[in-house]
Amino acid sequence: MEDSGDSHMKIINGEAGYVLEDVPHLTDYIPDLTTYPNPLQVNPAYSTVKQYFVDMDDTVSQKVVVHKDGPRGLHFRRAGPRQNVYFRPDDVHACIVTCGGLCPGLNTVIREIVCGLYHMYGVRNVLGIDGGYRGFYSKNTIPLTPKFVNDIHKRGGTILGTSRGGHDTSKIVDSIQDRGINQVYIIGGDGTQKGAAVIYEEIRRRGLKVAVAGIPKTIDNDIPVIDRSFGFDTAVEEAQRAINAAHVEAESTENGIGVVKLMGRYCGFISMYATLASRDVDCCLIPESPFYLEGKGGLFEFIKRRLKENGHMVIVIAEGAGQDLVSESLQSLDQQDASGNRLLQDVGLWISQRIKAHFAKENKMNITLKYIDPTYMIRAIPSNASDNVFCTLLAHSAVHGAMAGFTGFTVGSVNGRHSYIPFNRITEKQNKVVITDRMWARLLSSTDQPSFLRPKVVNKQEKPSIQLLNDNLKDTKQ
Repeated sequence: MEDSGDSHMKIINGEAGYVLEDVPHLTDYIPDLTTYPNPLQVNPAYSTVKQYFVDMDDTVSQKVVVHKDGPRGLHFRRAGPRQNVYFRPDDVHACIVTCGGLCPGLNTVIREIVCGLYHMYGVRNVLGIDGGYRGFYSKNTIPLTPKFVNDIHKRGGTILGTSRGGHDTSKIVDSIQDRGINQVYIIGGDGTQKGAAVIYEEIRRRGLKVAVAGIPKTIDNDIPVIDRSFGFDTAVEEAQRAINAAHVEAESTENGIGVVKLMGRYCGFISMYATLASRDVDCCLIPESPFYLEGKGGLFEFIKRRLKENGHMVIVIAEGAGQDLVSESLQSLDQQDASGNRLLQDVGLWISQRIKAHFAKENKMNITLKYIDPTYMIRAIPSNASDNVFCTLLAHSAVHGAMAGFTGFTVGSVNGRHSYIPFNRITEKQNKVVITDRMWARLLSSTDQPSFLRPKVVNKQEKPSIQLLNDNLKDTKQ
């Protein structure tokens, strides 16, 4: 077994290339902790379950497809209830905090953590931290009970409030210590999970018996390792309404164009899946696939051809797409929000104006363009049925992990099985659409749009996107 350093992640190697990236446990730094029988054994809800508990040796493979002679590969510890717990229900003082931007399903996760602690383990002391990380030391807490959270899943947003930034680790852990909190459930994106990792490290340094569990939240689905993040299904489903509206507007006029901007600061998963699900989209533009406007093979040429063929078209663009082009034309300042995210220009508005100007000046073609930006409407809606079920499983998995003494972990679905994942694995990079993968090829064949890049240029992924485009333009002219 090897220790990975600051994250305290344990690497366990087995036969046939088996590798387990294990998560920390309270007993790693507090030896001889008392254990208690898991209350689920006497819970009427579980009386008909044949196997109450997950075996301690159960792990989940990150890679499903392997070769017969290849290594078994990387694994994570399987989530679920254990036979023994490290907290007596009466001694648990849990808290829940939500950070970052809004996402469908936040209230459902809050509800199911509260109800899971109450109904599965008999925990009666659960607090909600008001207003994100800074709420630990600058705002009041909210007592949470099953009655209080009963119908919050029907509302969008988060009943606890949220914020960006405001992360003072020492003050947060002081507040946790002063309030006697011993389970912390943190719901947020990669920046929030990085903060959770730092909070865990400080708790460990102080030797506190406090379990820190993360539930990853990103509407963009840009967190690696996990299958998907909660709220993504709802976002794709709701995006269909905007796409449908754009399609109705476009086909109702001669040379009608509908432009829909969707979420996706650094990745285009929502745009890609919404396009594939819709079948009304003629062109999908995402951050991972650079594009250009003018010249042979450019967007303007494609728009002109599609309008001649169908008389209308719909364009879906992710908010982070084409930012190099926008910055060149608008000379934008490199500004950031409180979480350190780059503030993006409105690429949807920009591309709409460029399309209008081009066809008014160059081609003398009269077009009618409608621009729809549903991003904040999508973020604020309640989660759909699929996400509600998924949120329930994530919340219960986090509760089982914390009660079993695991800490410094985030929970997520890996190949359909819920797992405990070390914080550093989900914060080390961002999940992005791979434009050399089959899924992007399926989209291109579905929309019949240009890829904007020739195959030999696609293989040069180490170059900046603007350089890729310059190379492509040179190839086109030759």
